[in-house]
Amino acid sequence: MRIVAGQWRGRKLIVPAGDTTRPTADRTRETLFSMLVSRLGDFEGLSVADLFAGSGALGLEALSRGAATCLFVEQDAAAIRSIRSNIANLQAQSQCDVRACSVLSLGKPTAALDLVFLDPPYATGAGDVALDKLARLGWIGPQTWISLETAMNESPTLKGFTVEAERKVGKARITLAKLSA
Repeated sequence: MRIVAGQWRGRKLIVPAGDTTRPTADRTRETLFSMLVSRLGDFEGLSVADLFAGSGALGLEALSRGAATCLFVEQDAAAIRSIRSNIANLQAQSQCDVRACSVLSLGKPTAALDLVFLDPPYATGAGDVALDKLARLGWIGPQTWISLETAMNESPTLKGFTVEAERKVGKARITLAKLSA
C-alpha cells in the first residue's frame, strides 16, 4: 500500500499482518479521494477523523493532501502499532491523535470535524451505529463530509443523513453523505 497523492505520494504504508484488518485498496482510495476533491476542492486545513482506522491509510492520505489534523480511532493492537509506525515514518506526529478505543467510546469533541472516514468491518452495521452517535455528540456538523465504506452488496441506512454520492469499486461501496437539513 502506498500514499496515492500529495506531499507523501508514493510512500509505502505498513499494514497489520493477518486478515483482521482489511485495508482500503489503492484503487478504492483513489476513487474516494477523486470524489471528495470534486466536492471539497482541496483538503487544506481540514480537521479529519479516520475511524475504524486499520493502517490509517485514509487519514494519512488526507494529511498528505493538506489536511491540518487527523484523529485515528482503532481497537486492534496490531493495527494501532501500524498506524503509529506509519505516522512516525512520515514524521506526522504533530498532526495526529491516535486513540486506542472503540469509536462508540468517544466523548464530546471540542468542535465538529470537516471530514469523517468510516471503514468498519463489512456487514456489521457498525457504520450506521457510529454515525448516529457521532452526530448526537457533535463530531458531525452541517459542514461535515462523511465517507462510509461498506461491502459492495451492503446498503447503509444512514438515518438523518443525505447521500450525496455513491460508487462501487471492486468489493467496496463508497457512500459520501452529509447531515440532513
